Amino acid sequence: MKFQVNRDVFSEAVSFAVKLLPQRTTLPILSGVLIEAEGDGITLSSFDYEVSARTQVTANVDEPGTALVSGRLLAEIASRLPAAPVTFTTEDGRILVTCGSASFTLLSMPVEEYPTLPEVSDKAGLLKGEDFAAAISQVAVAASRDDVTPVITGVQLEVSDNSVSLVATDRYRVAVREIEWDSGASGIDQATALVPARTLTEIGKTFGHSATISVAITSTDDRELIAFRADNKIVTSLLIKGNFPPVRRLFPDEVDNYAVLNTAELIESVRRVALVLEREAALRFTFTVDGLTLEAIGSEQAQASETVDAFLTGDETVVSLKPQFLLDGLASVHSEFVRISFTKTENPNKPGPVLITSQSSKDQPGADNYKYLLQPNLLLR
Repeated sequence: MKFQVNRDVFSEAVSFAVKLLPQRTTLPILSGVLIEAEGDGITLSSFDYEVSARTQVTANVDEPGTALVSGRLLAEIASRLPAAPVTFTTEDGRILVTCGSASFTLLSMPVEEYPTLPEVSDKAGLLKGEDFAAAISQVAVAASRDDVTPVITGVQLEVSDNSVSLVATDRYRVAVREIEWDSGASGIDQATALVPARTLTEIGKTFGHSATISVAITSTDDRELIAFRADNKIVTSLLIKGNFPPVRRLFPDEVDNYAVLNTAELIESVRRVALVLEREAALRFTFTVDGLTLEAIGSEQAQASETVDAFLTGDETVVSLKPQFLLDGLASVHSEFVRISFTKTENPNKPGPVLITSQSSKDQPGADNYKYLLQPNLLLR
C-alpha cells in the first residue's frame, strides 16, 4: 500500500478515528486504526465492539491496500508532522510515514485479526447538527457516571412523530430537551434508544457544525446499535440494554410559584458563596419579594451570604440545593434569564422538586423545551 495525503486532512481524520477508543483495552488489536486505500481516497476506521468510527478522505493512491496500526501513536505523530504532504507506505510488516524531513517506521498489526466493522442501515432520519449538539450538551450533564447502574449512564433518545426528546438522569436530577426530527426514509415514527452519554457527548462535539446528521437504528441478532453519519464520518454505538426509569412523570404540568433571575448573575453568586462550603454540602436559597438570598454555612472559620435580584411569583420559598447540580442546570439554560419553579408535595413543610427552565426575558418563557429538575428528597438539607 502506498498513498500521499494532505497533512492537516490526515491528522484530523486519524484524530476522529481514535477519539472514541478506550484508553485501555484487554485486546491490543482493538487499539488499532484500520487504514484502507483504494480509488481516490482512504478510509480510516476504529472499533472496540461497542463503538466504531469511520471516515473517508481524498488521497493520491499509488498502491491500494489495507494496514492496521496503533491508533493513538499514529494520532500523536500526525498532529506533530511538519507542513508538507504525508506519504504512507507499507513494506515487510512495517509502515513508513514520511512528511518533509520527518520519517517514522511503525509496526503493522495483523489485519486478519481485526473484527468486522458493523453494517449501517441506509434507512435513516435527519436531525439538525447544531440543535442536536446543543441538546446533548444540555442533557448529558445529568447522566450518571456510576457504572454500577449502566442504564442511567446513558441518554435516552425518544422518537415521537416529528420530534426527538433527549432524557438523562442520575437519580439526583433529570434533564429533558426536545428537538425537531425528520423521519425521512428511516420508517421510524416511534422508537427509543439508550446511548452511552460519553459516546453521545463526543458525537455532539464532532458533528455539531454539520448541517444535518442522519440517524439509523439497526438490530442484528441480539445486538442493537445506533449510527450517526455526517460529512463523510460515521459513528456507531451499541445501545445500553435495560429499562430507563420513567422520569418524565416527575415533571409537573404547571407551576404557579416561581422566580425569574438573570442567569449569569446567579451563576456568579452561587460560585462565590459556595467557596466556603465543604464537599457535598448544600446552599440555602431564600426567595422573597425583595430578591434571593444565598447562604453558606461552612466551617466555624467561614460563612458567606449574598443577595441577588429575583422576580418572584407566588409564595416566598426556602430550598437547599447542592451548588454544582444547580450550576450544571444554569449553564445548560442558554438564555439571559432563568426561571426557577417550586413544586409542592403532600407535606406542606417539605418543598417539592425545583424545576429550571429558560426564560427569554423577565416576562417571557423560553422556547427551547429544555427542563432540568432537582429532586428534593436527595438535595434538601
